[in-house]
Amino acid sequence: MLHRVIVSLLPGLLLATLVAGVALLLERAEAAWFGAAWIEGLVLAILIGTGIRTVFRLPLGFQSGIHFASKIVLEIAIVLLGASISFEAIGNAGAMLFAAIAAVVVIALLVSYGIGRSLGLTHKLAILVACGNSICGNSAIAAVAPVIDADADDVAASIAFTAVLGIFAVLALPLVDIYFGMNQHSYGIFAGLTVYAVPQVLAATVPAGMLSVQVGTLVKLIRVLMLGPVILLIGAGTGRRSGRASSTAIVPWFILGFLAMMTLRSFGLVPDEAIAPMSHVSTTLTIISMAALGLSVDVRTVAHAGGQVIAAASLSLLALAGISASVLALLS
Repeated sequence: MLHRVIVSLLPGLLLATLVAGVALLLERAEAAWFGAAWIEGLVLAILIGTGIRTVFRLPLGFQSGIHFASKIVLEIAIVLLGASISFEAIGNAGAMLFAAIAAVVVIALLVSYGIGRSLGLTHKLAILVACGNSICGNSAIAAVAPVIDADADDVAASIAFTAVLGIFAVLALPLVDIYFGMNQHSYGIFAGLTVYAVPQVLAATVPAGMLSVQVGTLVKLIRVLMLGPVILLIGAGTGRRSGRASSTAIVPWFILGFLAMMTLRSFGLVPDEAIAPMSHVSTTLTIISMAALGLSVDVRTVAHAGGQVIAAASLSLLALAGISASVLALLS
């Protein structure tokens, strides 16, 4: 029985892994040719997968493996991600800064969700756009998607447009720094609060100086730490709305796993030499799951939702920048 299940999963899993491998090679090629990978392997995996699904009609034998890769593989990646975070990292940042970052995330989530709903996005799609905008872009969308049981089309649409806006933010923020004449510390905080992904924070802050890079990275990492509590709350809310009473329904297993790994790391039960490999495996599994996600997407549906999503994501980014600037003014 188990043998037949594994055999049924292999075609889709191998295809998703192949797509992920091509995406990673292209990401490395970008870094070699342009000095930086402007389009992440995660985004490339979705684009390649979607292209394959659009051009070719995949046999039914691929579907079970693709579904497994887009769901279970991603959930395993989220659990492993918990090992890269410790409670000590939260404490070292300082209570005031952490509170300010938490406030930005919460306010931005509510504002972004409101913008999405007012523009006609579905409840689930509005949540995806809000989480991507407010926490950590593609990673947040990928992590929240299984919690709310989001459609593949919605996930792909929100990730695609968030990726485009993330690149725009990297290019635009140094111009903001020049125009307003921020010092390195203030600009680092602003970039860390506004830019979606950690590599993008590095790209946006390097022109301002090393202090800006260090502060921006710290702020961004604390912002990423908000992903766990946000997913937990969303999972609890989803369980209540659907009438599910069991704790495993309200809190998905992989969220419990994420919190368990974070606790183990905090108590020194995860060896330091294991953290980097676990993080690497988590990233690789996430890219494979995103390749599978692309392989399950109908591009016509994504295109249909595009106008509303890009408007919601753009307005949400502007709102996030405004909220971040207001908090920065209070901290100064």
